[in-house]
Amino acid sequence: MAKLKKITQIPLFLPIFCMLLVMTVNIIYDAASGNFAFNFFTISLRNGVLYGRLIDILNRGSEIAILAIGMTLVVSASAGTDISVGSVMSLSASFCCMLLAGYGVASTVDLAVPLLAGVLGGILLACVCGAFNGFLVAYLNVQPMVATLILFSAARAIGLLLCNNLIVYVRNESFQFFGGFCGFLPTPIVIAAICILVVAVLLKKTALGLYIQSVGINKKASRIAGLNSERIIFLCYVVCGLMAGIAGVVASSRISSADSNNIGLNYELDAILAVALGGNSLGGGKFNLAGSIIGAYTIQAITTTLFALGVSSDQAPVYKAIIVIIIVAIQAPPFNAWIKQLSAKRALAKGGA
Repeated sequence: MAKLKKITQIPLFLPIFCMLLVMTVNIIYDAASGNFAFNFFTISLRNGVLYGRLIDILNRGSEIAILAIGMTLVVSASAGTDISVGSVMSLSASFCCMLLAGYGVASTVDLAVPLLAGVLGGILLACVCGAFNGFLVAYLNVQPMVATLILFSAARAIGLLLCNNLIVYVRNESFQFFGGFCGFLPTPIVIAAICILVVAVLLKKTALGLYIQSVGINKKASRIAGLNSERIIFLCYVVCGLMAGIAGVVASSRISSADSNNIGLNYELDAILAVALGGNSLGGGKFNLAGSIIGAYTIQAITTTLFALGVSSDQAPVYKAIIVIIIVAIQAPPFNAWIKQLSAKRALAKGGA
């Protein structure tokens, strides 16, 4: 019992347990279907690129992983969630494709501006959106969900206006690279890995990670200690916008177009769920970036498993919402207090015996 308690207190216990649970479901399903039981782990090389269910999960889950980086920082610093990330993804993709194709052009092969200008333009606009959210939360003290609700509602409509109410297709090989392959690996996996590595090094090698946690635990005390709480919260929202912009460029590159209505749809739920699955408290304070990343890929594994089990894409968010409710309930102080009371009662009963 003591060993089990020690294991459950490991920071990465919850995300690793959830990932193992999903893997187990896949193994059981494959075995029951008469297929090779470990199909989930099979990776093959076809036409010079890697294929397999694991590669597909890492590839398709890259956007969620990138969003989870920014969401983790936002949740930790402001004790609130940014529900606009999916819409900002869509806006970034729309602006990027509009720049590359030219305003009013529905489809193009030749680029109207250099590729770097279009990609950086989309990412920069996403950073501006993050700065807007950060200003409302950090300096005007607007509740995070209320502040980000503005762009949650408006960003997709702005993207449609930028694209002149068209789905803009950019069928250019250099642009398709971001959603295609880099050597034998899917490029989104490489981009996600770079984002994770850069942010992880920044948080580990500087005091930024400590500052974010301090502000999240107690904003007023951090200010008294000499930290600029507003600036730190503002910076976290800008980083969240940056990550949404990168994810938007990757998502639009996958389909070689800017589909404002569908890019990033419901991704805010996935990003929040990834943070919760990572064992991070949604009440702010301490965070675990590695847990969020594992949580993000677990979400994609859950999605892939649900589709394999015959659950439609319209029903999948319902199951994800149920998982969020369970995780939040487990993390709630009354539930933890109840568990401690049960443990104390068992200890007393054993002592009396």
